[in-house]
Amino acid sequence: MPTERDMGRILAIDYGQKRTGLAVSDELKMIATAMGTVPTMEVLRYLKNYVSGNPVECFVVGEPKRMDNSPSESARFVDPFVKQLIKAFPGIRVERMDERFTSLIAGRVILGSGLKKMARRDKSLVDTVSATIILQSFMESESIKKEQKNS
Repeated sequence: MPTERDMGRILAIDYGQKRTGLAVSDELKMIATAMGTVPTMEVLRYLKNYVSGNPVECFVVGEPKRMDNSPSESARFVDPFVKQLIKAFPGIRVERMDERFTSLIAGRVILGSGLKKMARRDKSLVDTVSATIILQSFMESESIKKEQKNS
């Protein structure tokens, strides 16, 4: 029987120095939906407001890595944010998800979307699509883990 915790959404965070991309799952954890971007200085306040009205079971934060699997330069900004997130939301699980190719994939998705050139230059769009890709990848990996566990 699912618990209340199992009914919460998963919220993905593509943390950036200026703005942070956000995406959220449906309650069944099957579909990732872009939420947009928030100025990074306001992201914790935004998340507190969101969580106050929506059940969230897990935060998934993009983990910046280099090709050799070592942390990238951006990790020095993301790691302190993850600590703040854990402190601000002690009852919500925080996971990390490799974000190595999300910006590249997001750029290709945006290019193929048919948006006009000026709209494609909007960097916040890349952050939003990246957060959605991080979330979708996380949900797929969780689904695979469950299948392997049940077989």
